[in-house]
Amino acid sequence: MAKLSFEKAMEQLEQIVQELEDRDVPLEKALKKFEKGVLLSKYCSELLDETDKKITLLLGGSKADVEEKQISIDEI
Repeated sequence: MAKLSFEKAMEQLEQIVQELEDRDVPLEKALKKFEKGVLLSKYCSELLDETDKKITLLLGGSKADVEEKQISIDEI
């Protein structure tokens, strides 16, 4: 999963959720899909944590020093 983009991982996770919502999935197959879903969820969470750390670093401070700001589209 190391080379999987966040977006692709989320797509796969969403697909697994849709498949698990189908009540016709055999238990053994559902368990395997659930396990993959948990791994994808952890992977996405780690990517978000890394991104959060990079943003904090780029803003030049610790997480406690960074204040949340609303950014309008005109500022970008």
